[in-house]
Amino acid sequence: MSESIDNSVFKAPEFQVKDWIDAQGNKTDAITLADLKGKFKVLYCFQSWCPGCHSKGLPDLKKMVDVLQGNDTVAFLAVQTVFEGFHANTYDKMVETQKQYDLHIPFGHDAGDDGQSRSNIMTHYQTGGTPWFIFIDKKDHVVFADFHLNVDAAIEFLKGLK
Repeated sequence: MSESIDNSVFKAPEFQVKDWIDAQGNKTDAITLADLKGKFKVLYCFQSWCPGCHSKGLPDLKKMVDVLQGNDTVAFLAVQTVFEGFHANTYDKMVETQKQYDLHIPFGHDAGDDGQSRSNIMTHYQTGGTPWFIFIDKKDHVVFADFHLNVDAAIEFLKGLK
């Protein structure tokens, strides 16, 4: 299987997410595509109050991260892409979500440039809400972006990356 898993490939826009925590939950500098150069990137978009994010998306992300632990060709990121419920989908809730799922990957909080408008990721990647998975290949092309992810097929695909 090639690195592209979808025919609607486009160049990945920069994340433009200001608030990040690292894999240990500590505040860190903004993460950019250049920071992950040469890696296949799995970007998971969620909101802390989203039932589907907790029932399907976050467990699927956790499964992928656990199975691919130690695989340095794949970088996992989770971003709380706030587009409603700004009072509930806060930076602190993003931190809680990382701890709740014991996910040792960077997490970002994206509530738009002013902290109370539409998420930059949602705008620039044209996502349809949450939960949402975005796969970005090693050359920074979006090769998959959707609500629906067959996690077992995704794991097999990611295991096969060189």
